[in-house]
Amino acid sequence: MRRWSALANSLLTVLTALGAGALAMAVLGHSPLEAYAELFRGAFVGKFNLGGTLERFVPLLLTALAFAVSSKVAVFNVGVEGELYLGAIAAAWAGVAFGGMPSSLHISLCLALAMGVGAAWAAVPGALKAYYDVNEVCTTILANYVAVFLTSYLVNHPLASGLGAPQTAPVAQSARLFRLLPPSQANAGLFIALATLVLVYWVVHHSTLGYRMRAVGENRGYAAHVGIRPEPVMVWGMAASGALGGMAGAIQVLGVFGYFVDNFSPGIAFDGMLAALIARNDIRLVPVLAFFLAALKAGALGMERFTGIPKALVDAIIAVFILLAAMEGLFLLRRRVRKEA
Repeated sequence: MRRWSALANSLLTVLTALGAGALAMAVLGHSPLEAYAELFRGAFVGKFNLGGTLERFVPLLLTALAFAVSSKVAVFNVGVEGELYLGAIAAAWAGVAFGGMPSSLHISLCLALAMGVGAAWAAVPGALKAYYDVNEVCTTILANYVAVFLTSYLVNHPLASGLGAPQTAPVAQSARLFRLLPPSQANAGLFIALATLVLVYWVVHHSTLGYRMRAVGENRGYAAHVGIRPEPVMVWGMAASGALGGMAGAIQVLGVFGYFVDNFSPGIAFDGMLAALIARNDIRLVPVLAFFLAALKAGALGMERFTGIPKALVDAIIAVFILLAAMEGLFLLRRRVRKEA
């Protein structure tokens, strides 16, 4: 019943936001049907357009999973963007430094290093929250700035390519993920992300560790009462979240760009966090919402090109998503407070 309720709420949120967008288009003198038709074509019709949607889907899925996993232990990791950057720079360094290895080993090494760096970075605010009750929203937001500025320093100085642009040297060919739908930048990272989705779902819902995570997230005091130590579980959950963020950054480097470029992310992790919030951190719904947001982002360019409607309107629709998700969260919190009272 709860699953269908979450699905209905997410569907209602999507339809309401699209309806608000259609109303705005009509007020501006445009046809909503024509606009959404062009948005659909820009997202799905043709190998290049479909590839663009799949390219955007991968990091959105992984960053949404990152936020959902940390939320299972009642820690809200707003620092996935920083972990994305650190994972990307780590993968870029390994992709250059270990050239000549067999491709499967080289890619695995790059991904493992990126995930390790992301996990270590996220574990710090996780430990502060678990053991000292330091507000994780504040620490992870601040950690984002540190991570982004640190990678900016590295790419402009020790790891600079010397080509004039703020980027690293290209990774070795043995570290590159193969393209799926050329000339688009969709790549084999899609299969890695989908396999990760299945693994995360199994761990959270069908393993002892997942039971402990959900128990701590639902009621930390009860979990401690039945013999589960909440603190290590919370730190592990944050570390797993950071690892997913680092993986997303690595795939951007190994599959899309081929190198690390300064300030490459236009807020990817925050869009992923939005997908997780609309899905209410239900791992079964996360890929659906992540794919929907990826299609919106990819199709906005086609809509602007053929209808004259600015793609900024899509950003406005996404803003409505945020508003509706926040409102739903407030209603749920109010309902819980009333029950406890």
